[in-house]
Amino acid sequence: MKAIVIGSTKHALFFAIYGFIGSVIALLVAIVWLLNARAELDPWHTTHLTQEFHQQSGINTFTEYLTLEDKLFAELDSKIYQQYIPEIPSVINRYESGSLSDPNIWDINWNRSFEWQNEQAEFGVLFIHGMSDSPYAISHLAKEFKQSAHVLGLRLPGHGTIPAGLAEITWPDLVSAVALATSHMKAKLNGKPLYVVGFSTGAALALNLELERIASNKSADYQGMVFISPAIGLAPIAAGAKWQALLGNVLGYEKLFWNSISVEYDPFKYTSFAVNAGDVVYQLAQRNLDIVQLLTQEQKQHIPPVLTFQSIADDTVSSAAVIQNLYQYLPENKHRLVVFDINRNPNNHQLITNDPLNEMASLWADLPMNYQLNMIENDHERDHYVQERIFVGGEVKAENGMPLTWPLGVYSLSHVALPIPELDPLYGPHYQKQNPHIQIGQAIFKGERGLFGIPAAEMLRQKWNPFYPYMIEQMEQFIKPSAQ
Repeated sequence: MKAIVIGSTKHALFFAIYGFIGSVIALLVAIVWLLNARAELDPWHTTHLTQEFHQQSGINTFTEYLTLEDKLFAELDSKIYQQYIPEIPSVINRYESGSLSDPNIWDINWNRSFEWQNEQAEFGVLFIHGMSDSPYAISHLAKEFKQSAHVLGLRLPGHGTIPAGLAEITWPDLVSAVALATSHMKAKLNGKPLYVVGFSTGAALALNLELERIASNKSADYQGMVFISPAIGLAPIAAGAKWQALLGNVLGYEKLFWNSISVEYDPFKYTSFAVNAGDVVYQLAQRNLDIVQLLTQEQKQHIPPVLTFQSIADDTVSSAAVIQNLYQYLPENKHRLVVFDINRNPNNHQLITNDPLNEMASLWADLPMNYQLNMIENDHERDHYVQERIFVGGEVKAENGMPLTWPLGVYSLSHVALPIPELDPLYGPHYQKQNPHIQIGQAIFKGERGLFGIPAAEMLRQKWNPFYPYMIEQMEQFIKPSAQ
């Protein structure tokens, strides 16, 4: 009897193991089939641009970086714009010359690095955009400081050209470019203060450059750092991105190198997203966390003042990670966090199923709060208006009414909305007849599914910041007085 029981148990165990292995294989086959059944790749997904900057490019100055950038865009023109002949022309393909989405029909091609020198400036500001973006994403912020500062907007490697660039970059490539731009600005300023404004991945890159210096007991590069929707932490699923790409490599399926394959209708942002890009941001965020956790208390004192703007609702990066992976480690009394809550009007409030404030509130209750928190939230005494509630040391110190309101139908900000003002000609909500280019902010239509090449989820995503004037006011208070 004992032998029968043991034998039966072995058979059951083998059956369970083989069943599990078979289920995993079936699941992988299904996933690979689904991923490979997506839209066909275009030349901008598969073309290799040889003139892109890499850490090993032998470039030692930002001037050389710009020279290489000129060669890169000449290569882009010859390999894509001059070679691509579509079977069916599209008026919204950014890679078709003369289309509504062609960045070259703009007065300025914001896919390129830009520098605005100012001989009277008493300080400088370096602006760094995010992953899959271009310098356009930070161009409005840069314009706010054009009259008072020496300004540089950096195009990160792999960006502003074709989405294929995201499949080849590494985070050291990106940090190296930021280091070149930083050294260039410091030389130009000749001892005057330098500030950095980083959006999304741009914030993580600036933070990395500074943390690496502080960990090596070197002086900080920046007088202060402004972070907008910073990529401090990502969802855990980002850790598995490299395995999808590895599987694509093994099977020879190029489509597996992509999280999304989309119509490239945005002149200044890729809509297709390479798996490698997500892995790059994940590795960078992990590296920053590893460093900040190892810093001594004395070293942490050398972290420059940080001002962060974060929407509590963010589908790209983790809002909670801003607190968990950065702010809880910052020393006291010189850092500020501005959080934009969701629109909690009575109708919206009834429909919320997963309130992001619950997670944030528990963090504020449990972790050190050695910074000033500015919460932008509904003013329940005035319909549609918002107020600023200021916390210092966890205690409410002030409540200030604001002249700003939630636009009709908007229930939250988004990751991409924060650096964009209402009058932006690309992402803003107002039609501008004088502009001949695509106006993506106008692409919010109601009807039946499946008619448009732009996904409904992208149409509905908030693309501009109704509280942009407040954000600029906070940035100017943070930068200009301390630069004098």
